[in-house]
Amino acid sequence: MKMRLFTALAVLALSATTAWAAKDTITLGMVLEPPNLDPTAGAAAAIDEVVYANVFQGLTRFGPDGSIRPDLAKSWDISGDGLSYTFHLQDGVTFQDGSRFDAEDVKFSLDRARAEDSANAQKALFTGIESVDALDPLTVKLTLKAPDGALPFKLAWGDAVMVAPESADQNATHPIGTGPFMFKDWAQGDHITLSAYEGYWGPQPKLREATFRFISDPTAAFAAMMAGDVDAFPNYPAPETAAQFKSDPRFKLIIGSTEGETILAMNERNAPLNDIRVREAIAHAINRKDLIDGAMFGYGTPIGTHFAPHNPAYVDLTALSNYDPEKSKALLKEAGVSNLKLRLALPPPSYARRSGEIIQAELAAVGIQTEITNMEWADWLERVFKGHDYDLSIVSHTEPMDIGIYARPDYYFGYHSEKFDAVMAELEKTSDAAKRTELLQDAQRILAQDYANGFLFQLPKIGVANAKIEGLWENAPTQANDLTAVYWEE
Repeated sequence: MKMRLFTALAVLALSATTAWAAKDTITLGMVLEPPNLDPTAGAAAAIDEVVYANVFQGLTRFGPDGSIRPDLAKSWDISGDGLSYTFHLQDGVTFQDGSRFDAEDVKFSLDRARAEDSANAQKALFTGIESVDALDPLTVKLTLKAPDGALPFKLAWGDAVMVAPESADQNATHPIGTGPFMFKDWAQGDHITLSAYEGYWGPQPKLREATFRFISDPTAAFAAMMAGDVDAFPNYPAPETAAQFKSDPRFKLIIGSTEGETILAMNERNAPLNDIRVREAIAHAINRKDLIDGAMFGYGTPIGTHFAPHNPAYVDLTALSNYDPEKSKALLKEAGVSNLKLRLALPPPSYARRSGEIIQAELAAVGIQTEITNMEWADWLERVFKGHDYDLSIVSHTEPMDIGIYARPDYYFGYHSEKFDAVMAELEKTSDAAKRTELLQDAQRILAQDYANGFLFQLPKIGVANAKIEGLWENAPTQANDLTAVYWEE
């Protein structure tokens, strides 16, 4: 009897230990498998979703609210003329192979990223750098060709992470960075596993191990969450079933926004879209609530300009383009436009196709007929983005804080404003945070007042997780699953 009791207690103790141990591991679902694991040599967002802030770190980094924060650089000084930045590095940092990180690694990483033969997908981020000099092991100086107040922002991208000359060539398959997690294994087609790096220079993460499982099918993603095969799906691919998790106490829905401004692009090269009254009429004809409810199953944030609502500098300008079909009709009459027919080019994503059908009906209600053409991505890029052969299109612009695209003279919108260009030029050479916020807000207002495009909604970030998991990002200022603050609630 005593032996049976002892055995039973032993089993219970083992079960309790196993249950406790499970609280420092996590399995995350991902829709796409990354093609490689080197963020400095690949454009796929799935790369950063695994390694950003986990395996690799930069001099600066994005915070969950979109702010720029110190990372491997604990601070920096800017010269009076704005032509040089001196970064002061964290002390005691090592790469996950035990080698020391210092200023020479910063010089190597940035010189490699901006080299003529660089494979970096965002090489343009580094073109303003004239030289990189290691002043001492913990100090590095970047000299610029012209003042650039956005440099800390550019250095926060996954493409700007720090790598070591000894291991850079193997990062695609066996990444070695300075972050709190190190690469453990990659089962092609199934999962990637990271484990905590005991030599990490900062606070140790509460997770001992993290596994990223690849599940592309929305039905399979739902089944995996319900069965507990994955603990969280930070970018859940099936918004049509997300509501089922809301009423289940085992789960939590984490609804935020991405950097994806979803817009009705208007080709201002074509008459009558070059008339601000026509653009305003189109804007007032669209009911954002209809789009969010009908195309996005209730998920998404209305926007009135080209800027992410989670960014601290955001200004809510939706009232300027509120739903008002009678005003649309009056504006079209004032512009002398009747029987207007426009071509609406739609790329493959469901948000575009579903939104396109709703917008077609709402424009028809004010007297604008649209002919929809559904395109594959390659065709859209060739005909719309490069060839400018369209009138209207719907697409999400997902790169971080990309409001500057409206200052590009040959961009596919055909928008031009000397006032806007002047604000962007001033922003480029401004480093003061408060002044940059003021300029960004001025830029947002100009675009909204010019009805530069139809501003629809911010593409939502729909996350599903076990109710006991804390610390997952609500918003996505960059494509990342930052696990540094993730833990299981006791």
